[in-house]
Amino acid sequence: MSPVRNTKLSVIGAGSVGSSLAYAALIRNSAREVTLYDLNASRAEAEVLDLAHGTPFTGSSRITGGGDIEVVADSDVVVITAGAKQEPGQTRLDLAGTNARILEKLLPRLVELAPHAVFVLVTNPCDVLTAIADDLVDLPPGRLFSSGTVLDSARLRWLLAESAGVAPQNVHALIVGEHGDSEFALWSDATIGQTPLKDWTDEAGTLLFPRERLESLTSDVVHAAYKIIEGKGATNYAIGLSGARIVEAVLRNERAILPVSSMLHGYRGIDGVALSVPSIVGARGVERTLTVPMDDVEVDLLHRSAEALRASLAHLG
Repeated sequence: MSPVRNTKLSVIGAGSVGSSLAYAALIRNSAREVTLYDLNASRAEAEVLDLAHGTPFTGSSRITGGGDIEVVADSDVVVITAGAKQEPGQTRLDLAGTNARILEKLLPRLVELAPHAVFVLVTNPCDVLTAIADDLVDLPPGRLFSSGTVLDSARLRWLLAESAGVAPQNVHALIVGEHGDSEFALWSDATIGQTPLKDWTDEAGTLLFPRERLESLTSDVVHAAYKIIEGKGATNYAIGLSGARIVEAVLRNERAILPVSSMLHGYRGIDGVALSVPSIVGARGVERTLTVPMDDVEVDLLHRSAEALRASLAHLG
Protein backbone atom coordinates (compact mmCIF):
# COMPACT_ATOMS: atom_id res chain seq x y z
CA MET A 1 0.00 0.00 0.00
CA SER A 2 1.50 3.35 -1.06
CA PRO A 3 1.92 6.00 1.67
CA VAL A 4 -0.49 8.95 1.75
CA ARG A 5 1.20 11.99 0.20
CA ASN A 6 1.89 14.77 2.67
CA THR A 7 -0.09 17.76 1.40
CA LYS A 8 0.59 21.19 2.86
CA LEU A 9 -1.82 24.11 2.91
CA SER A 10 -0.59 27.49 4.14
CA VAL A 11 -3.11 30.15 5.13
CA ILE A 12 -1.76 33.71 5.17
CA GLY A 13 -3.58 35.87 7.69
CA ALA A 14 -4.95 34.71 11.07
CA GLY A 15 -7.94 37.03 11.14
CA SER A 16 -11.54 35.86 11.12
CA VAL A 17 -11.40 34.59 7.52
CA GLY A 18 -7.98 32.92 7.75
CA SER A 19 -8.67 31.18 11.04
CA SER A 20 -12.12 30.04 9.82
CA LEU A 21 -10.53 28.66 6.64
CA ALA A 22 -7.88 26.81 8.66
CA TYR A 23 -10.62 25.41 10.92
CA ALA A 24 -12.71 24.30 7.94
CA ALA A 25 -9.66 22.68 6.31
CA LEU A 26 -8.90 20.74 9.50
CA ILE A 27 -12.39 19.38 10.06
CA ARG A 28 -12.81 18.55 6.35
CA ASN A 29 -9.32 16.95 6.12
CA SER A 30 -8.57 19.21 3.16
CA ALA A 31 -4.79 18.81 3.66
CA ARG A 32 -2.49 16.68 5.81
CA GLU A 33 -0.77 19.78 7.21
CA VAL A 34 -2.35 23.19 7.70
CA THR A 35 -0.04 26.12 8.46
CA LEU A 36 -1.29 29.50 9.65
CA TYR A 37 0.95 32.57 9.26
CA ASP A 38 0.35 36.12 10.41
CA LEU A 39 2.60 39.14 10.92
CA ASN A 40 0.99 39.32 14.38
CA ALA A 41 2.87 36.35 15.86
CA SER A 42 0.94 36.17 19.14
CA ARG A 43 -2.40 36.10 17.27
CA ALA A 44 -1.18 33.36 14.90
CA GLU A 45 0.28 31.28 17.72
CA ALA A 46 -2.92 31.59 19.77
CA GLU A 47 -5.10 30.52 16.83
CA VAL A 48 -2.77 27.57 16.09
CA LEU A 49 -2.89 26.44 19.73
CA ASP A 50 -6.67 26.70 19.87
CA LEU A 51 -7.02 24.73 16.63
CA ALA A 52 -4.42 22.16 17.70
CA HIS A 53 -6.39 21.39 20.86
CA GLY A 54 -9.27 20.28 18.64
CA THR A 55 -7.28 17.90 16.42
CA PRO A 56 -8.01 14.82 18.62
CA PHE A 57 -11.57 15.19 17.29
CA THR A 58 -10.64 15.62 13.62
CA GLY A 59 -8.86 13.35 11.13
CA SER A 60 -5.12 12.96 10.64
CA SER A 61 -4.43 16.63 9.76
CA ARG A 62 -2.06 18.69 11.89
CA ILE A 63 -1.83 22.44 12.43
CA THR A 64 1.35 24.52 12.73
CA GLY A 65 2.28 28.15 12.26
CA GLY A 66 3.21 31.46 13.83
CA GLY A 67 4.78 34.79 12.93
CA ASP A 68 7.77 33.55 10.91
CA ILE A 69 6.96 33.56 7.19
CA GLU A 70 9.39 30.64 6.69
CA VAL A 71 6.60 28.32 7.96
CA VAL A 72 5.12 28.59 4.44
CA ALA A 73 8.10 26.82 2.82
CA ASP A 74 7.26 23.99 0.38
CA SER A 75 3.49 24.46 0.54
CA ASP A 76 1.33 22.84 -2.12
CA VAL A 77 -1.37 25.50 -1.83
CA VAL A 78 -1.08 29.01 -0.37
CA VAL A 79 -4.33 30.82 0.44
CA ILE A 80 -3.92 34.55 1.05
CA THR A 81 -6.56 36.06 3.34
CA ALA A 82 -4.37 38.88 4.75
CA GLY A 83 -5.67 42.37 4.25
CA ALA A 84 -7.77 45.16 5.69
CA LYS A 85 -11.32 43.98 6.34
CA GLN A 86 -14.42 45.44 4.77
CA GLU A 87 -16.15 47.91 7.08
CA PRO A 88 -19.93 48.51 7.25
CA GLY A 89 -20.99 50.58 4.22
CA GLN A 90 -17.66 50.12 2.48
CA THR A 91 -17.56 48.52 -0.98
CA ARG A 92 -15.03 45.84 -1.86
CA LEU A 93 -13.42 48.18 -4.39
CA ASP A 94 -12.77 50.77 -1.63
CA LEU A 95 -10.36 48.24 -0.13
CA ALA A 96 -8.31 47.88 -3.29
CA GLY A 97 -5.46 50.33 -2.64
CA THR A 98 -4.69 49.17 0.92
CA ASN A 99 -4.81 45.49 0.12
CA ALA A 100 -2.81 45.90 -3.10
CA ARG A 101 0.07 47.34 -1.05
CA ILE A 102 -0.08 44.40 1.39
CA LEU A 103 -0.02 41.98 -1.54
CA GLU A 104 3.00 43.73 -3.11
CA LYS A 105 5.01 43.08 0.08
CA LEU A 106 3.83 39.51 0.63
CA LEU A 107 3.46 37.74 -2.67
CA PRO A 108 7.02 37.71 -4.09
CA ARG A 109 8.34 36.27 -0.79
CA LEU A 110 5.60 33.63 -0.69
CA VAL A 111 6.42 32.51 -4.25
CA GLU A 112 10.08 32.34 -3.32
CA LEU A 113 9.28 30.07 -0.34
CA ALA A 114 6.74 27.89 -2.16
CA PRO A 115 7.71 28.05 -5.86
CA HIS A 116 5.57 25.07 -6.89
CA ALA A 117 2.42 26.04 -5.00
CA VAL A 118 -0.96 27.05 -6.35
CA PHE A 119 -1.88 30.50 -4.98
CA VAL A 120 -5.48 31.38 -4.10
CA LEU A 121 -6.49 34.93 -3.13
CA VAL A 122 -9.37 35.30 -0.68
CA THR A 123 -8.73 39.00 0.00
CA ASN A 124 -11.10 41.63 -1.36
CA PRO A 125 -11.51 43.00 -3.94
CA CYS A 126 -10.33 39.63 -5.18
CA ASP A 127 -10.68 40.25 -8.93
CA VAL A 128 -8.68 43.50 -8.88
CA LEU A 129 -6.04 41.91 -6.64
CA THR A 130 -5.76 38.89 -8.96
CA ALA A 131 -4.87 41.21 -11.85
CA ILE A 132 -2.34 43.06 -9.66
CA ALA A 133 -0.85 39.78 -8.41
CA ASP A 134 -0.53 38.52 -11.97
CA ASP A 135 1.80 41.46 -12.67
CA LEU A 136 3.79 41.02 -9.45
CA VAL A 137 5.01 37.45 -10.01
CA ASP A 138 5.82 35.23 -12.95
CA LEU A 139 3.78 32.06 -12.47
CA PRO A 140 2.44 29.66 -15.12
CA PRO A 141 -1.11 30.49 -16.29
CA GLY A 142 -3.73 29.28 -13.82
CA ARG A 143 -1.37 28.87 -10.85
CA LEU A 144 -2.70 32.08 -9.30
CA PHE A 145 -6.41 32.81 -9.04
CA SER A 146 -8.98 33.95 -6.50
CA SER A 147 -12.01 32.45 -4.80
CA GLY A 148 -14.17 34.62 -7.05
CA THR A 149 -17.89 33.87 -6.91
CA VAL A 150 -17.70 30.38 -5.36
CA LEU A 151 -19.28 31.75 -2.16
CA ASP A 152 -21.76 33.95 -4.06
CA SER A 153 -22.90 30.88 -6.02
CA ALA A 154 -23.32 28.94 -2.76
CA ARG A 155 -25.45 31.77 -1.38
CA LEU A 156 -27.60 31.65 -4.50
CA ARG A 157 -27.98 27.86 -4.36
CA TRP A 158 -29.01 28.06 -0.70
CA LEU A 159 -31.64 30.73 -1.41
CA LEU A 160 -33.07 28.77 -4.34
CA ALA A 161 -33.11 25.55 -2.32
CA GLU A 162 -34.96 27.26 0.55
CA SER A 163 -37.57 28.60 -1.87
CA ALA A 164 -38.02 25.30 -3.72
CA GLY A 165 -37.87 23.03 -0.66
CA VAL A 166 -35.01 20.88 -1.97
CA ALA A 167 -31.43 20.15 -0.90
CA PRO A 168 -28.90 22.81 -2.02
CA GLN A 169 -26.80 20.04 -3.61
CA ASN A 170 -29.57 19.56 -6.19
CA VAL A 171 -29.57 23.21 -7.27
CA HIS A 172 -27.27 23.96 -10.20
CA ALA A 173 -26.86 27.71 -10.57
CA LEU A 174 -23.88 30.03 -10.82
CA ILE A 175 -23.04 33.64 -10.08
CA VAL A 176 -20.35 34.94 -12.47
CA GLY A 177 -18.49 38.18 -13.23
CA GLU A 178 -17.03 40.45 -10.57
CA HIS A 179 -17.12 39.27 -6.95
CA GLY A 180 -18.96 42.48 -6.15
CA ASP A 181 -21.80 44.72 -7.14
CA SER A 182 -21.74 43.92 -10.89
CA GLU A 183 -21.96 40.12 -10.45
CA PHE A 184 -24.97 38.31 -11.93
CA ALA A 185 -26.59 34.89 -12.14
CA LEU A 186 -26.57 32.65 -15.20
CA TRP A 187 -30.33 32.11 -15.10
CA SER A 188 -30.50 30.83 -18.70
CA ASP A 189 -28.65 27.65 -17.69
CA ALA A 190 -29.84 27.18 -14.07
CA THR A 191 -31.61 23.96 -13.08
CA ILE A 192 -33.03 22.16 -10.06
CA GLY A 193 -32.20 18.52 -10.68
CA GLN A 194 -32.80 18.19 -14.41
CA THR A 195 -35.59 20.80 -14.50
CA PRO A 196 -34.82 24.27 -15.88
CA LEU A 197 -35.24 26.77 -13.03
CA LYS A 198 -37.77 28.83 -14.96
CA ASP A 199 -39.99 25.72 -15.31
CA TRP A 200 -39.88 24.75 -11.62
CA THR A 201 -43.33 24.71 -9.97
CA ASP A 202 -44.73 24.08 -6.51
CA GLU A 203 -47.14 21.21 -5.80
CA ALA A 204 -50.06 23.28 -7.07
CA GLY A 205 -48.30 23.81 -10.41
CA THR A 206 -47.49 27.48 -9.81
CA LEU A 207 -44.20 28.71 -11.28
CA LEU A 208 -41.93 29.61 -8.35
CA PHE A 209 -39.31 31.65 -10.17
CA PRO A 210 -40.78 34.30 -12.49
CA ARG A 211 -38.41 37.04 -13.70
CA GLU A 212 -39.14 39.45 -10.82
CA ARG A 213 -38.39 36.70 -8.27
CA LEU A 214 -35.06 35.97 -9.97
CA GLU A 215 -34.12 39.66 -9.87
CA SER A 216 -34.95 39.77 -6.15
CA LEU A 217 -32.76 36.70 -5.49
CA THR A 218 -29.83 38.26 -7.37
CA SER A 219 -30.15 41.38 -5.22
CA ASP A 220 -30.20 39.23 -2.06
CA VAL A 221 -26.94 37.55 -3.10
CA VAL A 222 -25.19 40.80 -4.07
CA HIS A 223 -26.09 42.42 -0.74
CA ALA A 224 -25.65 39.36 1.51
CA ALA A 225 -22.15 40.30 2.66
CA TYR A 226 -23.17 43.86 3.52
CA LYS A 227 -25.98 42.55 5.74
CA ILE A 228 -23.67 40.13 7.57
CA ILE A 229 -20.94 42.76 8.03
CA GLU A 230 -23.49 45.21 9.43
CA GLY A 231 -24.68 42.62 11.95
CA LYS A 232 -21.44 40.94 13.11
CA GLY A 233 -18.52 42.82 11.57
CA ALA A 234 -17.23 40.21 9.10
CA THR A 235 -18.16 37.26 6.95
CA ASN A 236 -16.01 34.27 7.87
CA TYR A 237 -17.62 30.83 8.17
CA ALA A 238 -19.01 30.42 4.65
CA ILE A 239 -15.94 31.91 2.96
CA GLY A 240 -13.78 29.61 5.12
CA LEU A 241 -15.72 26.60 3.86
CA SER A 242 -15.59 27.90 0.28
CA GLY A 243 -11.82 28.30 0.50
CA ALA A 244 -11.39 24.79 1.91
CA ARG A 245 -13.49 23.42 -0.97
CA ILE A 246 -11.24 25.12 -3.54
CA VAL A 247 -8.12 23.79 -1.79
CA GLU A 248 -9.51 20.24 -2.00
CA ALA A 249 -10.11 20.58 -5.74
CA VAL A 250 -6.41 21.44 -6.16
CA LEU A 251 -4.84 18.97 -3.72
CA ARG A 252 -6.99 16.05 -4.89
CA ASN A 253 -6.66 17.01 -8.56
CA GLU A 254 -10.44 16.82 -8.81
CA ARG A 255 -10.81 18.86 -12.00
CA ALA A 256 -13.93 20.28 -10.37
CA ILE A 257 -15.93 22.98 -12.12
CA LEU A 258 -15.96 26.06 -9.89
CA PRO A 259 -16.63 29.76 -10.64
CA VAL A 260 -13.21 31.03 -9.55
CA SER A 261 -11.66 34.25 -10.81
CA SER A 262 -8.59 34.13 -13.06
CA MET A 263 -7.04 36.33 -15.73
CA LEU A 264 -9.08 36.08 -18.91
CA HIS A 265 -7.51 36.04 -22.38
CA GLY A 266 -9.97 36.17 -25.26
CA TYR A 267 -12.91 34.89 -23.20
CA ARG A 268 -16.01 36.11 -25.10
CA GLY A 269 -13.88 39.04 -26.27
CA ILE A 270 -12.61 39.92 -22.77
CA ASP A 271 -8.88 40.38 -22.12
CA GLY A 272 -6.64 41.61 -19.33
CA VAL A 273 -9.01 41.43 -16.36
CA ALA A 274 -9.80 38.71 -13.83
CA LEU A 275 -13.43 37.63 -13.64
CA SER A 276 -15.25 34.59 -12.33
CA VAL A 277 -16.38 32.15 -14.99
CA PRO A 278 -16.92 28.38 -14.73
CA SER A 279 -13.44 26.88 -14.60
CA ILE A 280 -11.87 23.43 -14.27
CA VAL A 281 -9.80 23.45 -11.07
CA GLY A 282 -7.18 20.75 -10.50
CA ALA A 283 -3.58 20.17 -9.45
CA ARG A 284 -2.27 22.97 -11.71
CA GLY A 285 -4.86 25.47 -10.49
CA VAL A 286 -7.23 26.80 -13.14
CA GLU A 287 -6.66 24.30 -15.93
CA ARG A 288 -9.33 25.61 -18.29
CA THR A 289 -12.05 28.26 -18.43
CA LEU A 290 -15.32 27.01 -19.88
CA THR A 291 -17.41 28.91 -22.43
CA VAL A 292 -20.85 28.00 -21.11
CA PRO A 293 -24.21 28.96 -22.67
CA MET A 294 -25.20 32.60 -22.03
CA ASP A 295 -28.03 34.60 -23.53
CA ASP A 296 -27.42 38.06 -25.01
CA VAL A 297 -28.33 39.83 -21.76
CA GLU A 298 -25.83 37.73 -19.79
CA VAL A 299 -23.03 38.32 -22.30
CA ASP A 300 -23.70 42.07 -22.01
CA LEU A 301 -23.63 41.85 -18.20
CA LEU A 302 -20.30 39.99 -18.32
CA HIS A 303 -18.79 42.76 -20.45
CA ARG A 304 -20.17 45.41 -18.07
CA SER A 305 -18.55 43.57 -15.16
CA ALA A 306 -15.24 43.53 -17.07
CA GLU A 307 -15.52 47.29 -17.71
CA ALA A 308 -16.16 47.97 -14.00
CA LEU A 309 -12.97 46.09 -13.12
CA ARG A 310 -10.97 47.82 -15.86
CA ALA A 311 -12.06 51.16 -14.40
CA SER A 312 -10.92 50.06 -10.92
CA LEU A 313 -7.53 48.97 -12.21
CA ALA A 314 -7.12 52.24 -14.12
CA HIS A 315 -8.00 54.16 -10.97
CA LEU A 316 -5.28 52.29 -9.07
CA GLY A 317 -2.79 52.97 -11.85
